[in-house]
Amino acid sequence: MTTISHPFDASSVLEGALRRPLKVVGVSGSLHEPSKTTVLVESVIEAVGRRTPIESQVVKLAEIGPALAGALQRDQLSDDIEGVLRDIEGADLLVAASPVYRASFTGLFKHLFDFVDQYALVGQPVLLAATGGGERHALILEHQLRPLFGFFQSLTLPLGVYASASDFDGYALREGGVQQRIEQAVSRGLPLVEQAAHQRVSDYVSTW
Repeated sequence: MTTISHPFDASSVLEGALRRPLKVVGVSGSLHEPSKTTVLVESVIEAVGRRTPIESQVVKLAEIGPALAGALQRDQLSDDIEGVLRDIEGADLLVAASPVYRASFTGLFKHLFDFVDQYALVGQPVLLAATGGGERHALILEHQLRPLFGFFQSLTLPLGVYASASDFDGYALREGGVQQRIEQAVSRGLPLVEQAAHQRVSDYVSTW
């Protein structure tokens, strides 16, 4: 029997990998459903999807919170929650959002990220977002969320998105300022996201 070997074409593999949709994972730290924070996360993801092909999902703490509350270590989590963590760790873009709760993000939001591997988010683009009752709570983006992902050595995108109660009509985002902030944050951040995804794929192919 004659075996015919085909040369490995790294450039073709790289080109194919780069054509895949970006994997975008949103995390809503809200403890309620329906949730203004979840609406904000979904709106950000939709804005990304209008610019480039994506595969997306939204992790809702209101849904998975009970499965987290009793666990102290990652190996105590269910297979479903382990899958959620792997999705977060493997995202091309993470949209991380929490309502302002007692001057910070919610406890379960932090508890979720306590289970994320310390080095899994190194260089991962993260778009920060938050909701709160008034404009003064917007400082959560810089004083709480950015330091958290700085610990993970993530690439926090230059602009975050904060939405106050006045930016909503019930559970729908109003037209105007908040929509413009979303568009601006995404348009300025997306080139960094695509560059990071390109580098990640290149690094992976180079190890073959």
